[in-house]
Amino acid sequence: MKPLAQIIILHYLTNMTSQKQVRAAFWETHPYLEIAARKNGTFSKGQNSQNCDTRCAFVDFVDSLIRDNQISEKLADRVTL
Repeated sequence: MKPLAQIIILHYLTNMTSQKQVRAAFWETHPYLEIAARKNGTFSKGQNSQNCDTRCAFVDFVDSLIRDNQISEKLADRVTL
């Protein structure tokens, strides 16, 4: 049985072409960060409102997507949390 994070990523592999899709995949694969952001009231705010752990996790997430050719370099350059 595959871990939930892998299943979620596999769902997005075929059609992740927008910033909205990347953000949704990030929050789905990092539910503990989503809970913390909702508690702090920063979930719907921009990336500068997020804490350091969330921003670093997002950068690592985007980096892993581009390394695995799951998103284009162009999308990786413009995507923000």
